[in-house]
Amino acid sequence: MERQELERRVTGVVARVLGLDPSEVHPTSNFIFDLGADSMASLELMAGFDDEFDIEMDQDRAREVQTVEGAVEFISSYV
Repeated sequence: MERQELERRVTGVVARVLGLDPSEVHPTSNFIFDLGADSMASLELMAGFDDEFDIEMDQDRAREVQTVEGAVEFISSYV
């Protein structure tokens, strides 16, 4: 999958789960500090990525991902 497509889909998941407009989600956005995700939303993001990309992420490693760009990098190792 091309990186641009991966970024678009990650942004879509983040916007949908956090109730944001996709234009508010940037590669450097921190899920907690910039986008307002709490611990429940973080779990919902992981589930959303699993569903969107039909993968099963390592939950412990996924919890270390803090930015949209980090999620793109992390997910790229699965797709």
